[in-house]
Amino acid sequence: MRQFVIDDLSPMERDNIDSYLKRTLKHGPMIGLYWIVIPPDLYSEKQQGHDECGPFYLGVEVSKEAVCFEFLVRSESNLHCDCIAHASPIQRQFVLDFIDRMVDEEMIRS
Repeated sequence: MRQFVIDDLSPMERDNIDSYLKRTLKHGPMIGLYWIVIPPDLYSEKQQGHDECGPFYLGVEVSKEAVCFEFLVRSESNLHCDCIAHASPIQRQFVLDFIDRMVDEEMIRS
């Protein structure tokens, strides 16, 4: 899977990231999972017009020593559709900008 991983986190850095994600993202179905919701103006051509599949999001998983940002755009309501695909360049940049803000605000040094 295509993903961006921040690893070798200290316990304090991990807690800071988890706290930041709790404050800024939609919570996933399990502890440590979060969703970055893709704004509709960043939908790819395949995702546009798929209102029944939206909203679209990217998964984030926080583990003991790492945080993983997936680059697979998922549908909230459909598991098998052409609109589920790897993030487009603009969607990837949206996630990378989010990560940069988070790392800066939470003073992550890993």
